[in-house]
Amino acid sequence: MAAGIYNILLEQGTTVDFKIQYKDVSGSAINLTGYGAAMQIRSNYADNNPTTYITLSSSLASDGTGLNMSSASSGYIGIFISACSSSNLNFPNARYDLEIFSGSVGLCPITTRILEGQVNLSKETTRPA
Repeated sequence: MAAGIYNILLEQGTTVDFKIQYKDVSGSAINLTGYGAAMQIRSNYADNNPTTYITLSSSLASDGTGLNMSSASSGYIGIFISACSSSNLNFPNARYDLEIFSGSVGLCPITTRILEGQVNLSKETTRPA
C-alpha cells in the first residue's frame, strides 16, 4: 500500500499535537501494538547533504516531543512537537515522512512508510519574554 500524502502547516513556537490513524484498504484500523515509529523533517529527500530539522521517534524526548504510540491498538499515532522544540525550527519549507517498523529480516527492520508530504513553516513574531 502506498504512503498517504498529507501536507503540514507548522506554526513556529506553538505546540503541535495531532493524531493520525493507520487503516487498511477496507477502512479498518490496523493494530500497531509492538510497532515503533520514526519521522523526520528534512530539507529534502534523502540526498548527499540534506539538513535534518527534527527527528521524532516513539521514544519521547524530555519535553514530550515525539510519536505517541499509547493508542497503537486502535491504529493511532500521536504526533507531538513542543512549543520549545518548534520555536527552534527555522526553514521556509521541508519534506517529511512517517515510517513504522516491526520485526526484522536479518539485520534490517521491516519498515513501512505510511505518510509523507511537505511541511511549510509559518514563522512566529511573538517571542517568549
